[in-house]
Amino acid sequence: MTQDSVDEEHVREFVETSLDARVVHCERQPRWRPAWFLDAECAGETLRLYFRGDRGISQGGAYELEHEMRCLQVLGRAGIPVPHVYGFCDEPRGILMERAAGRADLSTALDDAERHAVQDDYMRILARIHGLDTAAFEAAGLSLPSPDTPLALSDFAIWERGFRKSKTRPEPLLEFGIRWLHRHVPASQARVSFVCCDSGQFMFENGRVTALLDLELAHLGDPAEDLAGLRTRDLSEPLGDLRRALATYERATGQAVDRRLVDYHTIRFALVTPMAIAPMVAAPPPGVDLVQYLCWYHVYSRAPLEVIAHMQGIPLEPPSLPEPEPTRHSAAHDALVRALRPARDADRFSAYRGDAALRIAEYLRRAERYGPALEADDLAEAAVLIGRRPRDWRDADAELESLVGSAGPECDAELIRYFYRRTLRQESLLAPVMRELADAQIQMLD
Repeated sequence: MTQDSVDEEHVREFVETSLDARVVHCERQPRWRPAWFLDAECAGETLRLYFRGDRGISQGGAYELEHEMRCLQVLGRAGIPVPHVYGFCDEPRGILMERAAGRADLSTALDDAERHAVQDDYMRILARIHGLDTAAFEAAGLSLPSPDTPLALSDFAIWERGFRKSKTRPEPLLEFGIRWLHRHVPASQARVSFVCCDSGQFMFENGRVTALLDLELAHLGDPAEDLAGLRTRDLSEPLGDLRRALATYERATGQAVDRRLVDYHTIRFALVTPMAIAPMVAAPPPGVDLVQYLCWYHVYSRAPLEVIAHMQGIPLEPPSLPEPEPTRHSAAHDALVRALRPARDADRFSAYRGDAALRIAEYLRRAERYGPALEADDLAEAAVLIGRRPRDWRDADAELESLVGSAGPECDAELIRYFYRRTLRQESLLAPVMRELADAQIQMLD
């Protein structure tokens, strides 16, 4: 019996024992995170349930699943639409909650009228959340920001510590972003509020939000964080015109939004993604959806560069991309792609796993044809910055990280232009398998 089968059996047992119910349907959600949809008969009615499992990234215990459960419970008591929590399972770790009605991803709205109605409803809910007293969240274990830390940096120290602890190779782009954030901390006069952090995730139906989703990273901080989170979420799940959304929020709160502060938080939060997953990209553990993580790593490294460039008036130009150069091994790559196409009759989760393997094969096929030329261009540009031709990409990264650590602000523009071109080169290798992140562009607010 596989670990997945064991986990599913334990999930079933937990539901039946804790709810005194009988599970009549259980299906693994086809995604990178362990999660299950369940239907259970209980006291003559059918409960629609969702088991949200642990993804294994907690940043030193700061964002364990129990934290998310407590946030859901406090928000529910405050009248915010969130799924009802039925309990917490220790093995496998996960939250058992209500399966909310409706669908996720606002890009699936039927028309502009529904999209605008849902967007407005969500922004009004966000304004309500930011107006809640923090006392109930503090009682649930959330900590107020340290008075020694600028509010604009919020929980960034947690992510930076985690990044440093798990870092296994030079990460010059991320080190540049971290240094930039510390050099440009803005003042914020906002009242400390509960913030969803990874905002813009919800279920909706008939023009209304039915439930907020994914409060894993929620904390007490600056409300502008949630407005920034909308921009990063929009990269993979389009939320519509965010300038319109901010106007709705301003009407709901009666306060003007500092768009430069939102820009700063956009840069900060976007960088958190590649900082958190850098070790998984460098040394993928068994079972990881590698291409999905690579897409997140590169897109969420590029987006903050684009916002910084916009703020500072730095023009950006994409790199020129080479023509493919097939090798004697190209036929084998083609054959592997054909062999890994999932069977049509596979269940949804098996199809997902097969698709994850297929995406890796397609990525490697493209890397074989385009990779050498792209690497040569990247090393040539790195040579201009570090003053010598690097031996290989490892040597280049080590030298670039050293340069980033010693360079002053006068070097920012050239470093940003280089790192921008570098991320686009890597994205070009992933182009056929980027799915929801294909051609993703961060929305500017002015």
